[in-house]
Amino acid sequence: MPRLVPIRLAAACALALAFVMSSAALALAKGPVADLRVVGSGGKVLAEKSFGVGGEVSVKTSPKATCFGPGTGGSGKSVAVKGATALGMLIQGAKFIAALKPLSLTDSFIDEFGLGLCGIGGIEGKGMNSWYLKVNHKSPSVGGEAVKVGKGDEVLWAYGSYPYPDELVLSAPDEVQAGVPFGVRVFAFDEKGKKTPASGATVSGASGPTDSQGHATVTLAAPARLVARHGKDTPSNREAVCVGGKCPGSSGK
Repeated sequence: MPRLVPIRLAAACALALAFVMSSAALALAKGPVADLRVVGSGGKVLAEKSFGVGGEVSVKTSPKATCFGPGTGGSGKSVAVKGATALGMLIQGAKFIAALKPLSLTDSFIDEFGLGLCGIGGIEGKGMNSWYLKVNHKSPSVGGEAVKVGKGDEVLWAYGSYPYPDELVLSAPDEVQAGVPFGVRVFAFDEKGKKTPASGATVSGASGPTDSQGHATVTLAAPARLVARHGKDTPSNREAVCVGGKCPGSSGK
């Protein structure tokens, strides 16, 4: 997620940013900046990016998108979707994040319910497993193309079985000293967005699982991206922690 960069690192970061930004990413820099996180089967993170959303995007539906039952595949036609929506943001992300391709969508119910999402990155809904949506840690009551996305919103698409698991959220300091223990905290959000401390979660580099209030102690010797995990819960955001003025490199997602 976005974080401020210390002044002493600004020059180096600016140079690196200018080097790695692609023309596709630049094209998406217009509009309100929001966060997109996509977590596939087995808790694998497919994407975790912040970018500008807006305008209109086009996506091709697929006759193979039959996760809703026989005869529910897409027409194969392209459909326009507003960019500043949860589904529009996913479509925009797939334009420059390879792990999200292909998207599998059906327009079989477009007049009644809108587009149906069957697959992301080759991971298709099957049986009790499907892709579900949370925005700002809460499941919306409408489809992704009807959920508006604004500045600072956090959009999560995750794969799991119903009832869907809790979503973990990790908070940690921006920068620490090498070898000096520091505290982190993990919360769990249910489908309705109710927030509770996550007990028993494991955090990268922690001396033990989180306590009853979601606290854990971590010690780092080098920069790292920390992640919290707990059973079948959706893994947390990857929190970048700088050590001694050095920060983790790009995740490549």
